[in-house]
Amino acid sequence: MKRSQGVLALVLCQLCVMTPLAASVIGTNPPAQPVTKLNIEQLPAQEQGAWLAYLERSQRVRQRDKDVFQAELKGSGLAKPLEPPHSDSARSIPLDRSATWYASAEAQHIADVIVSFQTPAGGWGKNMDMTGEVRRPGEKYAPNNLSRYLAPGDFDTPLEPDWNYVGTIDNDATTTELQYLAKVITAVGVGRGRRYQDSFERGVHYLLDAQYPNGGWPQVWPLEGTYHDAITYNDDAMVETMEVMHDTAEGQAPFSFVPRPLRALAAASFSRGIRCILATQIRSGGMLTVWPQQDAPLTLMPESGRNFEPPAASASESADVLLLLMNDLPHPSRTEQRSIRDAAAWFKKTAIYGQAWKRTPEGRDIVPDPGAGPLWARYYQIGTDRPIFADRDKTIHDQVAELSKERRNGYAWYSSSSQKALDRYEVWSKQQASPQ
Repeated sequence: MKRSQGVLALVLCQLCVMTPLAASVIGTNPPAQPVTKLNIEQLPAQEQGAWLAYLERSQRVRQRDKDVFQAELKGSGLAKPLEPPHSDSARSIPLDRSATWYASAEAQHIADVIVSFQTPAGGWGKNMDMTGEVRRPGEKYAPNNLSRYLAPGDFDTPLEPDWNYVGTIDNDATTTELQYLAKVITAVGVGRGRRYQDSFERGVHYLLDAQYPNGGWPQVWPLEGTYHDAITYNDDAMVETMEVMHDTAEGQAPFSFVPRPLRALAAASFSRGIRCILATQIRSGGMLTVWPQQDAPLTLMPESGRNFEPPAASASESADVLLLLMNDLPHPSRTEQRSIRDAAAWFKKTAIYGQAWKRTPEGRDIVPDPGAGPLWARYYQIGTDRPIFADRDKTIHDQVAELSKERRNGYAWYSSSSQKALDRYEVWSKQQASPQ
């Protein structure tokens, strides 16, 4: 799918700059555009068929998942669902133990819990504690993930509060479960781990089914609507999904048990994902820059996430996209090399020196600090590369100090983590200059 990056930059500048540059409030965050039949019909005719089929499949699978759960509730004689254990993220699932530990009874118990919470579609909900008991009949597939700050018109208001994040790649969900199962299968052997392997293969097929026709992945699948339909780089959702596809395709330990036909499907999926990454790289002033936090799935234009997540260039997520390109493309094409070089140039251009992100009596702020840096803002306005910030009321600001105290202190508006991508780039660029 093609798009005009020049028009994109103009649109976003007009979107955000609604008052003079000296002002603090510079715009209002617009709502994301979900995948709907009406929106699909705005595409060129030759593209509509694949998207309509995708949407129909998503709706069918979502309804099937709900029907399975309702039948389970009825069969268990429950008037209302049981609540599952909650955790901050899938990081409670250990991926850093010794290879032998994954054959232990403790490790296999966690694997049993993971298998029990797999949705009928094959994915997993987010923020689950997988260290407790196996799922009970009638227990929800995902805990309560509703925001505590919901207000009328909030972008985070789910269309169905009781069926929310049932199958997602947000907060490391699904990809972490697959990585863990791979370690357990390798440790116990394919024969003893047959149940785990079946679950793993269903999970990979879930990701294959969720992938958009243009190669991107939504945050939630089956589709949930609103910003959850966006191609999601936020919190490395798409990058982590592509890493699972890459590792599955390569078939190296602990993924060596993966059947060759599934490896081939994963390899093709990874290639489609790379094409999507190249297509969504923001172009500004004739140059490629980096990536947004979310992209509209049908237009590939940067778009909003939550109220305080505007359509903008995103340094943190882009650093990990850049690392993926450098680490997982052993023989990058000229197009891929240009993507990498231009992204690295953008990071060098936008690095902030002599300032630090610190707590002050008024709240966290960017303050002078000689010798500090490099540092990057979370969001940069497309077309100007000025740091921008947004609040829960959807206002977009040019000063972090103008945000409400809760958002000012509760979000990583500045970070030094992007330096890891530039460090890797120095090695990568020398490798590309060397004779192959």
